[in-house]
Amino acid sequence: MSNPPIEISVVIPAYCEELGIAATISAIHDTFEAEGCGFEIIVVDNASTDQTVAKVEELHLPTVRVLINEINRGKGMSVRRGMLEASGKLRLHCDADCAPSLASLPKMRDLITAGADVVVGSRLGPGADIGKKQPLLRRIAGSSFQTLCRVILREPTRDRFCGFKLWTGTAAADVFSNIVLDGWTFDAEALSLARRLGYGVVETGIVWADREGSRLSMLKVLIPVTRELLVARRNVNRVASGRRKEIVDRLSQPVDHAPAEPRVTPNPD
Repeated sequence: MSNPPIEISVVIPAYCEELGIAATISAIHDTFEAEGCGFEIIVVDNASTDQTVAKVEELHLPTVRVLINEINRGKGMSVRRGMLEASGKLRLHCDADCAPSLASLPKMRDLITAGADVVVGSRLGPGADIGKKQPLLRRIAGSSFQTLCRVILREPTRDRFCGFKLWTGTAAADVFSNIVLDGWTFDAEALSLARRLGYGVVETGIVWADREGSRLSMLKVLIPVTRELLVARRNVNRVASGRRKEIVDRLSQPVDHAPAEPRVTPNPD
């Protein structure tokens, strides 16, 4: 019996996730296996220095592929690589600790069916269930980053950096082949470009369990992040302008009206 076509691809960027990656993959695998739909799980290891890859390979699951980045170039590069390697009609990119959020996936798929091209899982949207709140300082830092993105990129999504987003294959292939940011701010660039290219982006509250601690310091990354967002804005404007020009050029092409074949009147003789 042939395998069913790939309905959904799940892309997991991973850096030193040996403690939890196997449990997350198992939860994803069991979810889709129970549905009976075709799926694939793509783990993109970002030059981990621990046993992340070994933990994944120990599962011996035929639906799981591991892509290895020899050099750590950032989360954005890992997600981009995975999304462009994926073949599913739907493509979910999620963090390595995303298992609790799988409960929200049916709602997100329904939104795709209703016409959305990108569904952003949100910790701030209506119906979000985030359990334990983040520490105050972390919430302030997160809010500051969100505001910075809104000002520079004019991207209205409230929670751009939540690691649980569902894309149609068409939108993912188009957007991720045109973004340039390799770091964690890639989400903001991808969503901004998706809107500018005319894709429907919706945000919905999801179940979320926040991991303890943070690898980011507001003071350390503020200037680099601002620079990245300015680079993203230039790229989004460039790609969107180029796409508009392609459309205008195509519409302005003269229509080739071939001359009609002359009618031959039969000779009455």
